[in-house]
Amino acid sequence: MIVVLGIFEVDAADRERYLAEKAPQVAATRAEAGCLDYAFGADADDPGRVRLVEQWEHMADLEAHVAALSASPAPEPPPVPSRTVAIEVLEARAVRPPWA
Repeated sequence: MIVVLGIFEVDAADRERYLAEKAPQVAATRAEAGCLDYAFGADADDPGRVRLVEQWEHMADLEAHVAALSASPAPEPPPVPSRTVAIEVLEARAVRPPWA
């Protein structure tokens, strides 16, 4: 499984609009081949921070998703400005949780 963890900064006053703008992208991405999960969420402690969590079956699925996003036309009206703070792409395997 491939896991993507991202952190984005937005103006705190625009965070809810940023998340609302992402809703169609989330719905479309969740329907893509190999997508196990895809979500943007508000950070609980920082009103100007948004977190991204993605889970993909295979790297090829994530690569196809990125290629499709890159080929998409720019949204109208222009989206809420954001700044990428960090994005990590990890290969993961399930393990027994410590509470089990």
